[in-house]
Amino acid sequence: MFWDNAYCVHHLTDTPDRLLNIFETAREYGTEDHFIEVVSTSKISFPGAGVAALAASKANVAAILERMKIQIIRHDKVNQLRHVRYFKNLDGILAHMKKHQALLVPNFEAVLDAFEANLTGIAAWTKPNGGYFISLDVPDGCAKRTVALCKAAGVTLTGAGATYPYGKDPADKNIRIAPTFPSRDELCKAVEILCVCVEKAAAEKMLSERSK
Repeated sequence: MFWDNAYCVHHLTDTPDRLLNIFETAREYGTEDHFIEVVSTSKISFPGAGVAALAASKANVAAILERMKIQIIRHDKVNQLRHVRYFKNLDGILAHMKKHQALLVPNFEAVLDAFEANLTGIAAWTKPNGGYFISLDVPDGCAKRTVALCKAAGVTLTGAGATYPYGKDPADKNIRIAPTFPSRDELCKAVEILCVCVEKAAAEKMLSERSK
């Protein structure tokens, strides 16, 4: 299992979720070689130009190092030094991520408030303590229609079912919302349109079922 723990320090609250240490647990069951965990600073410092790291058992690390002998001449030591000088240590990274938190929390709150005001009883959604996404579950069979309605209104969303293998959501209900990129004004307008489109798609489905 390759675990991309991309949001391990991307907290949205001062009481973040604490994940189980998968390697300590796997060691108890003799399955430590089954897991490789990867992380990077690409969503902390520079997208596509961060520093990557991995955690694995001693056997897996040895195997990976052996392969890397012929995969890469050397690591980007200048970029590594750049990161070390800027962040210095874990406390430096956490202090930097507090700045991320201050920027992101208002956007998340705007989306969640809009959902609470407009979609209660129609849809369900997560209230994440970290990461960059909100998972929105609309009524079954309505996700693709909602995304299409939004696109027609000028709002581009992540494709329906994007979080499922091969993008195939068997219930056609999940939409991943990323409230991190737009400006606050753009986001508020976009989520207002999204809520209307969810309501419209749900109403269409309900009327269609009643007419059968």
